[in-house]
Amino acid sequence: MNVKAISVNVGKALLVSALFMFLSIVVSLVNGQDSAFTPLLISFIITLIFGSFPFIFVKGQQQILSLNDGFLTIVLSWLLSFIFGMLPYVLWGGEFTLANAWFESVSGYTTTGSTILNDIEALPKSLLFWRSSTHYIGGLGVVVFLLLVMPDASPYRLKLTNMELSSLSKEGYRYRSSKTIYIITMVYVILTIVIFISLWAAGMSSFDALNHAFSIAATGGFSTRNQSIGYFQSDLINVLVMIFMAVAALHFGLMYAVFVTRSLKPLNNTVVKYYFSSIVVMSVVIMMSLKFQGGYETWGKAAMDSFFTVISYMSTAGFAICDNSMWPWLAGIVLILASFQCGCSGSTTGGLKVDRVLISFKAIANEVKRRLHPSSIFQVKMSGQHLPDSTVNSVLMYIVVYIAVIFFSIIGVLLCGSEVPEAVSGVIASVGSVGPGLAEVGCMDNYSAQPVMAKFIYTFDMFLGRVEIFPVLVTMSLLFKRNR
Repeated sequence: MNVKAISVNVGKALLVSALFMFLSIVVSLVNGQDSAFTPLLISFIITLIFGSFPFIFVKGQQQILSLNDGFLTIVLSWLLSFIFGMLPYVLWGGEFTLANAWFESVSGYTTTGSTILNDIEALPKSLLFWRSSTHYIGGLGVVVFLLLVMPDASPYRLKLTNMELSSLSKEGYRYRSSKTIYIITMVYVILTIVIFISLWAAGMSSFDALNHAFSIAATGGFSTRNQSIGYFQSDLINVLVMIFMAVAALHFGLMYAVFVTRSLKPLNNTVVKYYFSSIVVMSVVIMMSLKFQGGYETWGKAAMDSFFTVISYMSTAGFAICDNSMWPWLAGIVLILASFQCGCSGSTTGGLKVDRVLISFKAIANEVKRRLHPSSIFQVKMSGQHLPDSTVNSVLMYIVVYIAVIFFSIIGVLLCGSEVPEAVSGVIASVGSVGPGLAEVGCMDNYSAQPVMAKFIYTFDMFLGRVEIFPVLVTMSLLFKRNR
């Protein structure tokens, strides 16, 4: 294990958090040095010192890492970011107990968007900015930000790219590692700017627009308002947020291809069609449920609430314009399905990803055909290309592990004392980085009333879902073998 190289690169990840803490301090000064100035300043100094330590004490070239070192670097980068990211919350106080501060930090960096806050608007603007910043950092991934400052020739860059981006998402880029990182960042920043300008022009204040742009681009969900997007009472803002949430859940490589070619042809593929078809079908089912079972008087209101909420759950953005805690169970079940599937690989969304779900459906169909025609050979085909059996098998394996994590987490949360609706929907929303669940953890509610141990299970699920489970399992296996 190359401890020196790992520490240097984890230090770079912490410096990214320190940079955004400094920007939050600037926001505090602009707003008359609000009550979060001192907590942010102390947190910035501590994070900067710890992030700088490796550069002071580690001498010489330490960039050569093994694949195992790369896995460990990813896990440590996330975990230490969670720890240092909770410092401003703990030092500020208020509703932030130690457990709540940990929950809010993990939820922010993993872009889950769940919260323990009952009164978001009680936070000073600088702390709200820091809260949204954790989304923005986590949206690309601490490791991707870290890769941007790596030397182009570093073999470490290639190793981390292969682990941070799934094999499915890499297929769409077709660029070498360094080019891939810059494409992701370019799309991410441009999307953020477009969202900010659009929301500001639609009537949001510049502060609200910037924070929501951070959250939408990262498909996170932290809002500056207690009532989320519903606070603004604007159909224009609702529609803009819906559009940007749906776009942010697309493959970043496809968005880049659309921009470069100035054509929508790159979007004409099986995955994108399935993604948008899922949104339409689920939204229509919920719309009908709300109209006939939920007491909605008009089709327009039912359509707006259903489409917005489905897109919010599918994109894992987690914003809200209505309270879904009293919706009919049919609507709730559809939202749980949306929380399972979520957006596209190569985006900042969580969940299984529509790519994997579509591949699994095709694999099941092929298996039925094999049973009917044993002598024939069938392969899974996506957008005109045949997928190797190894890819299909890895997808099915991931789905099995994903469901197993959810199953055991639900049992754990139930043992902590949570009710069934909150436990089931909360775990699925946490593993999928969706944020809101159903009932008391729904769109307009929060996780503050959940048992303390349940909160830690939720945060562990957020972490597993964000790094897609296997890096954590591999790292735990490596550490276990090393101890033995």
